[in-house]
Amino acid sequence: MRVATVIPAFNEEKNLPQVLNAIKDCRDLTEVIVVNDGSSDRTSEVAKGFGCKVIDLPSNLGKGAAVMAGVKATDAPYIMLLDADLIGLRPDHIRSLLEPVKQGRAEMTIGIFKSGRALTNLSQRLTPFLNGQRVIKRDIFQKLPVLDISRYGVDLTISRYAKKTGIKVARVELEDITQVMKEEKLGFVPGLIARLKMYWEVLLSLNIKLPPHP
Repeated sequence: MRVATVIPAFNEEKNLPQVLNAIKDCRDLTEVIVVNDGSSDRTSEVAKGFGCKVIDLPSNLGKGAAVMAGVKATDAPYIMLLDADLIGLRPDHIRSLLEPVKQGRAEMTIGIFKSGRALTNLSQRLTPFLNGQRVIKRDIFQKLPVLDISRYGVDLTISRYAKKTGIKVARVELEDITQVMKEEKLGFVPGLIARLKMYWEVLLSLNIKLPPHP
């Protein structure tokens, strides 16, 4: 089973090493692709230092476009999506995400944080369809060219399509994992503005017309 990990990253030079250290020796993954979404820091250099395949987008095109750029850069039949700002990621988390798909019990898995931090745990429980930790069959991406324009709505768009088409999805609990919040990265006010912008992009993605059921 060939699995490519795609990590969209925007100004994540400080957080990205934690993620790449967790997956660098994971034999379950065929390749690791970091998509540098127009960063102004050393995100690209950090990823290259870990030996990852790096795609440098010319400007910030949004998470959806970054994900699709990574998917198009590999022919692996399975894609694992991971956020670049995860805290506490371990190889066993990766294996847990892969297992239901490997066993044929699901076409998609979604990771749900557990026993991490109260705020991130709560958000995961309330809106699991927004989670960025997933394993997805490649052909699902091929049916969703609209992801290029979805920006932060990429995860919701994938979830909507899965529900519409009856794709079997397995939720996987990921123990002791959390992620860096925007307010921590940017400071409270800039981080809050960035968070509100993210939520707005998620809401806008509800207007994206999904392709018909195949």
